[in-house]
Amino acid sequence: KQQGFSDRQIARKSGKSESEIRALRSEYDLRTTYKVVDTCAAEFSAKTPYCYSTFEEENEVEPLEGKTYMILGGGPNRIGQGIEFDYCCVQAVFGLREMGNKTIMVNCNPETVSTDYDLADRLYFEPITFEDVMNIVDLEQPDGVLVQFGGQTPLKIANALRDAGVPIAGTSPRNIDLAEDREKFGKLLDEIGVARPDYGTGKTLEEVIQVAENIGYPVLVRPSYVLGGRAMEIVYSTDQLVDYLSRASDVTAEHPIYIDAFLEDAFEFDVDGLSDGEEVHIGGIMQHIEEAGIHSGDSACVLPPYMITSQALEEITELTRQIALKLEVVGLVNLQFAYKDGQVYMLEANPRASRTVPFVSKATNIPLAKIAAQLAAGKKLRDFNMASWDSGARVSVKEAVLPFNKFPNERVYLGPEMKSTGEAMGISGTFADSFARAVIAAGNSLPSSGKVFVSVNDNDKLGIIPIARDFREMGFEIIATGGTAQALRRNGIQTETVYKVGEGRPNVVDGIKNGEITLVINTPLGPQSRYDEEAIGKAAIRKGILTITTLSGAQASVRALRRNEKRVVHSLQEHYQQDLVHT
Repeated sequence: KQQGFSDRQIARKSGKSESEIRALRSEYDLRTTYKVVDTCAAEFSAKTPYCYSTFEEENEVEPLEGKTYMILGGGPNRIGQGIEFDYCCVQAVFGLREMGNKTIMVNCNPETVSTDYDLADRLYFEPITFEDVMNIVDLEQPDGVLVQFGGQTPLKIANALRDAGVPIAGTSPRNIDLAEDREKFGKLLDEIGVARPDYGTGKTLEEVIQVAENIGYPVLVRPSYVLGGRAMEIVYSTDQLVDYLSRASDVTAEHPIYIDAFLEDAFEFDVDGLSDGEEVHIGGIMQHIEEAGIHSGDSACVLPPYMITSQALEEITELTRQIALKLEVVGLVNLQFAYKDGQVYMLEANPRASRTVPFVSKATNIPLAKIAAQLAAGKKLRDFNMASWDSGARVSVKEAVLPFNKFPNERVYLGPEMKSTGEAMGISGTFADSFARAVIAAGNSLPSSGKVFVSVNDNDKLGIIPIARDFREMGFEIIATGGTAQALRRNGIQTETVYKVGEGRPNVVDGIKNGEITLVINTPLGPQSRYDEEAIGKAAIRKGILTITTLSGAQASVRALRRNEKRVVHSLQEHYQQDLVHT
């Protein structure tokens, strides 16, 4: 142990289980000792040093006195598990300390807020593994451990912690597992009567192919252990499925492949809520601006939604309440829905903090993660006076910050695998102005003149007509691929025709590279369209040209360009101070 070997490594080498090695260490009294990093460089007594583990004789850390809660962070920041969970952990500290509790933060991510040494009462700079967390629990004996604020990483060890007798505060690991297990969760949805896309699981290559063919292409395939949508893909044929399996997955009984029917051309919604096990509060309902199938971390989204019937919105609200109560959520819950042809579909539920919590909290001025921690510590929703999420007069838009200009050979096509490295937010009184602010904040620009390239799928050909007409009236030229150009010209819109990728030269990619095109509107549908979009998107990213993949995004761009006045920027504090003045 002094040489740094973990219990798991020793177990593997000795043919024993990790729990057996842990029991042996207890028998031999081989316990971790903790040292402190003096944050004051010995100039005077440090009140908030942070701690790290080692195996020595002297322990420099004494357990905290009083009621204590431990918060497990998300570990190193990486795509799919980022700073949003860091925010949630910090808010949990604020909430628990407000109740008079002591807080212990466990995380190993340098240069983030949750590892600031003076934030919590005690900081352990340790990995989020079962062994390391249990060592701290043995010393500190906390009254509760919060696992739902650090994203997927702490959830992986939640069941093991519970089995070891650790008091988990908030939603129980059993109910977290119920939401993660698609078979169990599917039965729960059947009890409620919720529509969901067809799905299946395959443990061999043959099973995966059979399930996909039974469901019908296109399908969304993913391994059962993903983080941030890693290795997820939309598949349109058996040949593409076989290629995917050879590239991205290790199909075994321990790591089966999940297959879901893909609802192409649907609208997606994210819901963040709070529950105390008895009541449910809807924190916010966001609508994705990008097409279905794009990871929520990469999609721009708007709160409140901009295109859904009141009936469907009420259905989403009621389903959120029912599912949160069925899962016995105590704290945060995130649910994802799809809406297509008048039907609401349940996609997934996560009884934990989500990456949209910071955005929703800032948009509504309600600190969801802070309140969730207090619910986990025993408070009830009736103890809080929270306004309805849709009672404000502002529209908030979140836009993803994508790093493709730093990775010129990376596929720029957005899909179910998350690629963004940040996000920006725009707030104003209108969707158009908020959209423009978010786009500019994310590092893009809205052109005031030039050529707009348009290529839309057959379903969007009617909807693109008024948008193209608006661009023409603002002085833009329109350039389009064959089918789209024909539809626009037949409706009296002057349009230049350009080749698709592979049809001839010069094609649309040549136009982008030559600086002739200043804005791209491209709504792909089907495998060939998505191939074209990748080539177009890659060229557009390299030239810094904004690419829009939905009609709703194109409509927002038109409205934003029409309101191309000088914008005044206000801080969030100023926004909500104005609300107080008006009330």
